[in-house]
Amino acid sequence: MPKRILQGVVVSDKQDKTVVVSVERQVMHPVYKKIVKKSKKFAAHDENNQFKVGDRVSIEECRPISKNKSWTVISDNA
Repeated sequence: MPKRILQGVVVSDKQDKTVVVSVERQVMHPVYKKIVKKSKKFAAHDENNQFKVGDRVSIEECRPISKNKSWTVISDNA
């Protein structure tokens, strides 16, 4: 099965070898039929600590690296 790839913005880089990426998506509200933005944060593995807050990045699903981290940063979408 192919691994999921998501795009988002780095919102935190304070942890060692980890960045927190906010991924935003648009869904239709079930009652009001209006497009609503929803976001979710993912902890992603950044081996070289190269990504900083505000960078647009792609993250890919991987094996669990820690309790909350099962994504890895694969590229910079500059």
